[in-house]
Amino acid sequence: MTGPVSLEKIYAPSDDIVAREIEGEIIIVPLTAGIGNIDDELFTLNETGRAVWKLLDGKKSLKQVTEELSEAYEGAEIDQDVLGFVSELAKRRILVEVS
Repeated sequence: MTGPVSLEKIYAPSDDIVAREIEGEIIIVPLTAGIGNIDDELFTLNETGRAVWKLLDGKKSLKQVTEELSEAYEGAEIDQDVLGFVSELAKRRILVEVS
């Protein structure tokens, strides 16, 4: 990660993980050491996390992601929630900054 997470930046899943949707849950499996926590082998995302994850395609800025989610969730202010979620996943190297 190169600096703090920002709404102007673009993020995408790391090449060092595999993510699959199984029975409505996103399962994230680290492929290399140092991804996530040593105690955790798999990560799962709740409904909100899945909605954010699906929009992190390496093309949209976080601002675009939050705007799409705000429309889907009827104007909810979710910027801080998305920033916190992306910060945590970037810190664990599950997401990487594209630009």
